[in-house]
Amino acid sequence: MARVESFDILVFGGGKAGKTLAMDQAKAGKRVAVVEAGLIGGSCINIACIPSKTLIRSAEVAHATRRAAEFGTHADNVRTSLDLVRNRTASVVAEMVAFNQSGFDASGFELVIGWGRFVSPKTIAVETGNGVRTLTGDKVYINLGTTAAVPDVPGLANADPITHVEALQLGDMPRHLLVLGGGYIGMELGQAFRRLGADVTIIESGERLAPREDEDVSSALLDVLQGEGVNIALNCNGTTVTGKSGQSVSVKTADGRHFEGSHLLVAAGRRPRTEGIGLELAGVELDTRGFIKVDEHLRTTAQDVWAMGEVAGTPMFTHASLDDYRIVASQLKGGSRTTQGRIIPYCVFIDPEFARVGLNESEARSRGIEYRTARLPMDVVPRARTLSQRKGFMKALVAKDSDKILGFSMLGVNAGEVMSVVQMTMLGELPFTVLRDGIFAHPTITEGLNMLFGNVK
Repeated sequence: MARVESFDILVFGGGKAGKTLAMDQAKAGKRVAVVEAGLIGGSCINIACIPSKTLIRSAEVAHATRRAAEFGTHADNVRTSLDLVRNRTASVVAEMVAFNQSGFDASGFELVIGWGRFVSPKTIAVETGNGVRTLTGDKVYINLGTTAAVPDVPGLANADPITHVEALQLGDMPRHLLVLGGGYIGMELGQAFRRLGADVTIIESGERLAPREDEDVSSALLDVLQGEGVNIALNCNGTTVTGKSGQSVSVKTADGRHFEGSHLLVAAGRRPRTEGIGLELAGVELDTRGFIKVDEHLRTTAQDVWAMGEVAGTPMFTHASLDDYRIVASQLKGGSRTTQGRIIPYCVFIDPEFARVGLNESEARSRGIEYRTARLPMDVVPRARTLSQRKGFMKALVAKDSDKILGFSMLGVNAGEVMSVVQMTMLGELPFTVLRDGIFAHPTITEGLNMLFGNVK
């Protein structure tokens, strides 16, 4: 019988929440092990946030260089090398991996590299390069994340489509990139590859881009992407795929439209990493979508087992996973922090950026919440004009019968940073008049908040 190694804390998956908890508890003197398939530091720094935003930055520079004449500088014969873009991206990732590894080493937890699965409650068997290790923990935390979903579209699997992972590692520039999905990932990578020199077509089954946002946001996003030469095809239902991505691939729709490309990128959502890992043997139940069932403290249906991050249905952002760490860490210290009432912002790194915190109009209406709204075009913000980045708008929702800020959306330069100012106001439960009357430095994008909230009736 295999020897079972015992730990105080056993973390299954080294994402943001898991690795932070492991380092925290190891430094506190607990015996901690982390089971990780191989992404040192988690998906964010290896195959998601960090490499994608690094590639997007390269695309921004290429785009700005082509616009140089607008600013009085002539840059002739501008060329993009995908090899150099890929190498720069890989370099940034390598630096982040090394930084994470040094943090792991300093904390003292044991990192077990290999594929793991539950074999009994709170017990995981890990297939390592040197055989199978069996680990158990007094407390177990699952932090396995999600993977790109490949929908059941006829011919799609046989076409060997790429996901965001392979898109960040391409050796040759796509001649024509077809993108299945008009959500956040599809828009980010679609715009980036267009700026790097590829023809791009985004194929979306819905009637608009970013369907979770208000219609005015979706319309503005459409204008931005089409203005840069990205072809947008909406209402594409009944699709079938033929050919091979990387060679020649074709997408046809039920209404007779036909799209030809060299590469096919699937950006059609995410699915949790919950299949084939023995959750049923651990007593851990799933919800109807395949995510792990958790309560407001992130406890699963199994005793002394928690789930954190995307696999637990937490919003799919690294910063949300970090807050999951805070929730479980609070319990270890006798606290009572929960997932209830969290204000989770997000930013989509197209150019200009789109950022939102709190409710949008469609959500407020669906909940029967009455509100006042204010809107401000970026074109009237002086700093946006000096930067020649005048596209987009800010929009705020304020409660009808109080001065509470319900939500903020922005499509514009530095949207993520401006959103954070509004978020701090919301966290402090301050009235919108604080932003209306506050003294912001001039000329900055943030001073647009004076004008925006000055429009609240």
